[in-house]
Parts: sequence; C-alpha cells; structure tokens
Amino acid sequence: MNIQLKHPVAKLVVSVILVLWGISVLYPLLWTLFDSLKNNEQFFMNAPWSLPELPLLWSNFSYVWSKYNFSTYFVNSLVITIGSTVLALLLSATTAYVLARYKFRGSNALFLLYISSMMVPFVLALIPLFFLMNSMGLINTKLGLIFVYTSSLLAFGIFVLVGFFKSLPKELEEAAIVDGASYYGTFFRVMLPLSQPGLITIGIVNILNIWNEYIVGTILINDPDQYTLPVEIGVMQAEMQYRTEWGPLFAALLITIVPVLIIYIIFQRQIASGITAGAVK
Repeated sequence: MNIQLKHPVAKLVVSVILVLWGISVLYPLLWTLFDSLKNNEQFFMNAPWSLPELPLLWSNFSYVWSKYNFSTYFVNSLVITIGSTVLALLLSATTAYVLARYKFRGSNALFLLYISSMMVPFVLALIPLFFLMNSMGLINTKLGLIFVYTSSLLAFGIFVLVGFFKSLPKELEEAAIVDGASYYGTFFRVMLPLSQPGLITIGIVNILNIWNEYIVGTILINDPDQYTLPVEIGVMQAEMQYRTEWGPLFAALLITIVPVLIIYIIFQRQIASGITAGAVK
C-alpha cells in the first residue's frame, strides 16, 4: 500500500525521521570502519569516535585474516549458513504448501503446533539440546549446527509461507494439472517460483540469524577448528583483555558484517516485489 503525503509539513516530518533513522544505521558501520583503520596509540590518545590518522592501517584486515586464521572461521560460517538456509527453505516451503493448499484431519492443529513453538524461548532448550546432540555424536560438527539451526527456523518460515500460498489463485494449480503437471511439478514449477519474494525474505532473515548466532555455536562447538565467526570474535574479545589490539578486533567485526550487508543490498528489490507478478504477466 502506497501512502502519499501531500502536506508539506508531513513530508518534512517524514524526511527528518528517515534522515535520523539513516544516520542511526550508518553511524555504527562508519564507526566500525574508522576504528578498524587505527592503531592502539590512536585509540588511547584520541577520542574513540575520532577519524583515523594517516596512513590508514588496512593491514589490520590482512593481520586478522592470517594471524587469527579467519579464513577457516569464515568458511565454517559460510557452509553452516548456506546449508541451514537452503534446508530450512526447502522444508518450510513444502510443509507450508501442504498446510495451505490441502486440508486434512489435524492440519490446523499441526499448523498451530508449529506456530506455538515460536513462543518457547530457545534458551530453555539448550541443555536438553546439548545432551541430544551429544548422544547423536554431532558435537563439534557443522552438520550438528545445521540441524539445530534448520529446526529453529522452520516455524517462522512456515508461518510466513502459509500466507503466501493461501493468497495464490487456485486456477494456477488447476491449469498446471490440466497441462499434465504432477503434484511435484505443480509445486516446483508453478507455486514455488511465485512465492519467490517470500522465500527471499525468509532466506535473508535466516541468513542474518544464523550468521550472527553465538550462543548455540558456543555450546555445541568447543573445537577451535570448527568455530564460526561470532564464536571466534567472542574469543578474540576475551583475549583483548590481555592483548590490546583494538584495530584488528574492529576489522574482524567488519569482516563479519559486510557479507550480510551485501546480500541485503542485492535482494532488497526482490523483497518489495509482488508475489503474483509472474502470474499477472
């Protein structure tokens, strides 16, 4: 729904609010960038929010990447994030499609069960989750984290996609079946592409949650070779109490932030697009 503001005062108020909001979002990113280009002397001699002095220490990034073995942690986070997101999207999409388009005994109760799981604080399940993963031999493994993250993201994906599938016209399914498509073909060739904006939105939310997740990674991973980026940054921050290297620490934070920021910038148009655009064409 487009809201048009015709009154000049209303336009001014909205513009001021948007500018302030933009500053509040950009300032932490710029601050992180500036601090990643400083040495320890600049941190202690100048204000924390001051601009970095020349020459800019771009070497902080290469230092973090090599000294703290950040390439390994980056790959670990990448594999876990991609695996969890793809698996969560596939399972949530198929489940949501069945719950939205096919009515059977207990379908509403099953949907409510999925939704009600979103109300349970995840921290309450950490202790039994650890013992479950330990009994399955999935401690200190990427596969264990993928399973945990996928299961924790299913409810949100199902909740969103059920609404998307219910909004799609039934005539699209009927036309596909008349043309000889099977149920699987109808889902993967017709219904799933039309739900692309919903899938992208869920995918970005999932990527942000998994990429930045710290608590579960800390509990289920104690092998340094299997650390994810947030876990390693937590270890670095603890070490900084004895080794003062603030510039590399902010460089590590920026390395963690940039990938998800790029993903959001690339897919922001798809998020805003209409879910039935392909059907109208």
